Amino acid sequence: MRLLLWLLRGLVFFLLLGFALKNDGIVTLRFFFETEWRLPLIAVILLTFVVGVLLGVTAAVLTLRNQRREIRRLRENASGASASVSAISVRDTPPADYLRSL
Repeated sequence: MRLLLWLLRGLVFFLLLGFALKNDGIVTLRFFFETEWRLPLIAVILLTFVVGVLLGVTAAVLTLRNQRREIRRLRENASGASASVSAISVRDTPPADYLRSL
């Protein structure tokens, strides 16, 4: 199984390497105020991929942080609620007219 996984990784690597070698043409990125960059196409694709990954990871980390805060707050509320419930005295025997109320 490990060998198969490494073969798959090698195949993906060589496919991406071939893609990079076939797309080595220079492209011009034009920005505002007549600013422009001249880069190989593969660099533009790689840069776009990296920026996308960074934005995705940032969004995931922020979501996880907010969820952990919410879980912590809910646990604190639940422990406070269970303490107040345990403070209420509960009778061991039902009231005398319990059977008539059914």
